[in-house]
Amino acid sequence: MKKLLNPQILEASAAAHVRTGGRAGENEHLGFRPAFFDTATCALYLSTFADGRPAQVHLLDGLPEDVVVVRSDCGRVIAAKASLVAGFERDGFFYTRRSAARACREWR
Repeated sequence: MKKLLNPQILEASAAAHVRTGGRAGENEHLGFRPAFFDTATCALYLSTFADGRPAQVHLLDGLPEDVVVVRSDCGRVIAAKASLVAGFERDGFFYTRRSAARACREWR
């Protein structure tokens, strides 16, 4: 059984991709935007702040209610569906962290 997506998992995933191009802030020059892909529904969600503004990093607070599993008393997202994958959107397509890193290596 997959774990629910939470801030700790996002942080660990980002740390595993430092200086590879598979981390937000390292690939925006190629048009990549932080996003989430729901493998259960094939829905793509751009990473946003809770108020809907685009985020430059992966944030759970802007996700729609149908993928949020647990919220804190103050409204912050504590966990989201386990079927969500953090990655990037570019030109309408989803890239995993690994595929974005590969694209960054090949497109230099």
